[in-house]
Amino acid sequence: MDNNDSLILEKGVDRAQKNFIPKMDVKGEKLEDILPKNLLRDVLPIPDVPEMEIVRHYVKLSTMNYGVDSGIYPLGSCTMKYNPKINEIVVRLTEFSQIHPLQDESEGSLELLYNISIMLGEITGMDGFTLQPAAGAHGELVGLLIIKKYFETKGIIRDKIIVPDSAHGTNPASAKMAGFSIIELQSNEYGEVPLDHLEFAMQQGDVAGIMLTNPNTLGVFDRQIKDITRIIHKHGGLCYYDGANLNPMLGVCRPRDMGFDIVHLNLHKTFSTPHGGGGPGSGPIGVINELIPFLPKPCIISTDGGIVCEQNNDKSIGRIKAFWGNFGIILRAYTYILSLGAEGLKRVGQIAVLNANYLKCLLQKKYELPYNRMCQHEFVLSDKNLPNDITTEDVAKRILDYGYYAPTIYFPLIVNGAIMIEPTETESKYSLDKFVEAMLKIYDEALNNPEILKTAPHNTSIGRLDAVIAARKPILHD
Repeated sequence: MDNNDSLILEKGVDRAQKNFIPKMDVKGEKLEDILPKNLLRDVLPIPDVPEMEIVRHYVKLSTMNYGVDSGIYPLGSCTMKYNPKINEIVVRLTEFSQIHPLQDESEGSLELLYNISIMLGEITGMDGFTLQPAAGAHGELVGLLIIKKYFETKGIIRDKIIVPDSAHGTNPASAKMAGFSIIELQSNEYGEVPLDHLEFAMQQGDVAGIMLTNPNTLGVFDRQIKDITRIIHKHGGLCYYDGANLNPMLGVCRPRDMGFDIVHLNLHKTFSTPHGGGGPGSGPIGVINELIPFLPKPCIISTDGGIVCEQNNDKSIGRIKAFWGNFGIILRAYTYILSLGAEGLKRVGQIAVLNANYLKCLLQKKYELPYNRMCQHEFVLSDKNLPNDITTEDVAKRILDYGYYAPTIYFPLIVNGAIMIEPTETESKYSLDKFVEAMLKIYDEALNNPEILKTAPHNTSIGRLDAVIAARKPILHD
């Protein structure tokens, strides 16, 4: 019982009266004065349905859905890895699930947030972190606002950002939202950034830096990465690392060692927390020492008196998320890191690369591989040589009939008819072989029975939709 409770009981106020609904502060005392007449009803037509029927209805719907617990989720560019159940057990502990951000600061929770910041710093090589961003693109925006504030503080006008054509699709959008203009660099024949083009762009003098994913969305590691970051720094720019593809780099190569100044991580990709459906997510930002003053406030710091919350910072870009971010997602990632340890995380990266190259070597026997290099976590095929005018969309629709979720299609845009596949480290050789078996069968069908692909899917609850009509004239109700 807290002091407020004691005071209430002493005054003879019933505990149930503590939480009350205040009187309306809008004009008009009747509903008719507030709500439109067409929204007022005397009878609410809610069907009277037995519990058993409701349960069966929603259980049936759940079996129609597909998730990583159902089978392989080969979406490239979005690491859709298995979410260990221990994460869910920990996040449901009363000490975590029953706390509220408005209560007195919990020293244990602050310590947890501080500890994971230190861990992420060790994983990436960065000196300081904020856990506030709620998603990857949110983290990108925060990183770019830090870059913007950095140059403003120096009194320097730099309003352009370099974004390679192999970057994540959110990169140019985030840069635009932060007030930057975009300079797009086309990849060379190896899927890497051309150094001569980069040097020319930086010589213009108004470029703040570069946003880069390494490995990039083609799934290849840019072997010139140290030269890229050196060129940016030589001209006074900053290097931003999009951490969406960090999974194969875990324990193997750190963004700081590549020469980056800022990094965002996707806890909902690399560190196994739930992903998809519009959330939840978490996109922490890490920076080098020089940029720590620009991090969103408040910050969690360690002092002789313990771990505390620091509010005052004149250079900070300000708060960008309520409280400390998505605490439940951060807690899941913390559990994942502690469960695996340093060697376990390194093993994650190694197996992710092994699985992707295993699939690539088997599928390129039939499917076109535009960048024939050793890949990292993912690789991109093309529909270039598919027979009988079969398209990437036809392949994606047909694989649904085999009980699999389709790979990412038509992205990245630099590959015509792209089919981007990422198996992650959590898939067994058996599940990879079954996926390959389905993909090779589909190729044979394209050769011998193309109509079955062009009219797919056949085994799903809804058949093929007209994509144009669905986009322009969606049916949003029954």
